[in-house]
Amino acid sequence: MPPEPIIELRDVHLTLKSDAGPVNILRGIDLTVQPGETLGIVGPSGSGKSTLMSIMAGLEAPTSGTIRIAGAKIETMDEDALARFRRDNIGIVFQSFHLIPTMTALENIAIPLELGGRRDAFDLAREKLASVGLEERASHYPAQLSGGEQQRVALARALCTDPKILLADEPTGNLDGQTGERIVDLMFHLHAKQGTTMVLITHDEALASRCSHVIRIEDGRVSVAAPELEGTETSE
Repeated sequence: MPPEPIIELRDVHLTLKSDAGPVNILRGIDLTVQPGETLGIVGPSGSGKSTLMSIMAGLEAPTSGTIRIAGAKIETMDEDALARFRRDNIGIVFQSFHLIPTMTALENIAIPLELGGRRDAFDLAREKLASVGLEERASHYPAQLSGGEQQRVALARALCTDPKILLADEPTGNLDGQTGERIVDLMFHLHAKQGTTMVLITHDEALASRCSHVIRIEDGRVSVAAPELEGTETSE
């Protein structure tokens, strides 16, 4: 019997209002991801890639459709329940790092652990900081770190609670090519080490091709055949 999908979206739509009328951002997305897989999502700017990630994370509510993440139907949760669910199940890495500028690298990583009531938050944060090779930068503030170092701190923060799912939205977008490659190598290394399911949003098809599966989003729709979403590696 196959394992239960860790991410499952069925007929997901998102329509936003505007002065010019309704804007269809997502148009009937169907998507299945199995535990431990790596999924690359590619597509042109404005195609709906980042919105799709926000839907998976519960940061954006769909207009219609079913979203089951780690066995939970998140579209029925209120904001408090969603926040707790994200804390316990999902790590997110953004293009622009989103570190708190008045907190050190160590403090930034410890935040989710403290919110989860972990008394050993700073010990665990120190371990995660070491896992990304920045143990000597624990007391540095974001402004004292390079872009690559800030993204490594953000990655350590995303993985500090050992989430089932890591969502990464253009994680190399603000980095030079060589630094971006190092970040991606680190992401795949930590994914393999922790067994985390990883969804990577990127405009870089070469980067996406490192994932076990790749889909393309165009105009709010998945533009590959449905069977390829269920576990057949694509040539995108």
